[in-house]
Amino acid sequence: MSPNFTISRATNLEQAEVIAGLGRLLVDCVEGGASVSFMLPIDQTHAEAFWRKLAPDVASGKRILLLARDEQNRIVGTVQAVLDQPENQPHRADIAKLLVHRSARKAGVGAALVQEIERASAQAQKTLLVLDTVTGGDAERLYKRLDWQICGEIPGYALMPDGALCGTTVFYKNL
Repeated sequence: MSPNFTISRATNLEQAEVIAGLGRLLVDCVEGGASVSFMLPIDQTHAEAFWRKLAPDVASGKRILLLARDEQNRIVGTVQAVLDQPENQPHRADIAKLLVHRSARKAGVGAALVQEIERASAQAQKTLLVLDTVTGGDAERLYKRLDWQICGEIPGYALMPDGALCGTTVFYKNL
């Protein structure tokens, strides 16, 4: 993939083209071994249902959803900031589901998405971001490069798509 991609904020997940593109992205990532809450086998219908469930939160502004598109307008990456937090944590957002299509990796898509979700979260007046990611994975190395701070590791936290246990590393970043 060429390094030419654009990032935009999705405000409406009612468009079939967006849901289908996000579904294809999720299927690709899970089939590629990403531990992002789904197990193998995963199909397009199941993946699209996940994104449809998020539509109300995206439309209401409770969740920021960014899309990275390549030169052919295909969705090749996404990331979310969950803004809707308990009343004693109005300054915090959770970063979720950083996904980059296998064909778009190593082109700066992941880093650009993280940097843009940080900016969008700051604009939403969030000053603390938190996330967790598979220990030892590509995303862990990315967050370290982008100056996120490690809180710690939890062994045996989740399952990989093939059923193997994996640990998670918890990160935070002050904005």
